[in-house]
Amino acid sequence: MPNQPPQTIDELMTRAHAMAGVTLGDLANEHGIETPQNLRKDKGWVGQLIEAELGALAGSKPEQDFLHLGIELKTIPVDHTGKVLETTYVTVAPLINIQGLSWEKSVVFHKLQHVLWIPVQGSRDIPIAQRQIGSPVLWQPTQTQMIALQQDWEEIMEMIALGKVEHITARHGEVLQLRPKAANSQSLTESIASDGSIKLSNPRGFYLKTAFTQHILQQAFNG
Repeated sequence: MPNQPPQTIDELMTRAHAMAGVTLGDLANEHGIETPQNLRKDKGWVGQLIEAELGALAGSKPEQDFLHLGIELKTIPVDHTGKVLETTYVTVAPLINIQGLSWEKSVVFHKLQHVLWIPVQGSRDIPIAQRQIGSPVLWQPTQTQMIALQQDWEEIMEMIALGKVEHITARHGEVLQLRPKAANSQSLTESIASDGSIKLSNPRGFYLKTAFTQHILQQAFNG
């Protein structure tokens, strides 16, 4: 059973700090959740387990996990040296009905206002049940980081608006990238074609690049 939502940021951080050093297996046992042998079919399992422990409510909704506190929760897999192992999913990208959508009204902007990062051991040579949870990092973007995020978002959204979604690669963007977001390539959604009509494309998601999240963790732990 998930824990009740924390009432204050202090309560949230107390819970987050209490998880540091705990293994995923021990945490799963506390919640009566079975630990999978691998994460290929259970990609969101770690995040869901942490959500249950911290009392997050949003799930997959396009809002912050702790909406009443204005905080988004993100687990982040790292190796034994603290190196970030993969990009961080932010939200599904809108591919139609985007006229008039501004950065300040975007889900990306909303979700990245205030983020609680939970590092988790992610090296594949460590069995999932034995992977430890790291110390939490409560982060708000600096003005420089926010400008970089906005520039990438606006550049990507302009390409989507011009019907160039198929031309956007993971290399676009300095800190934010657009990538296919679907269980398989058969998943299709509506998007804008180059002539302004509607066509079918694979769903896309916004992801934070590893160099960006690596910098966030380094700033927090190394000053």
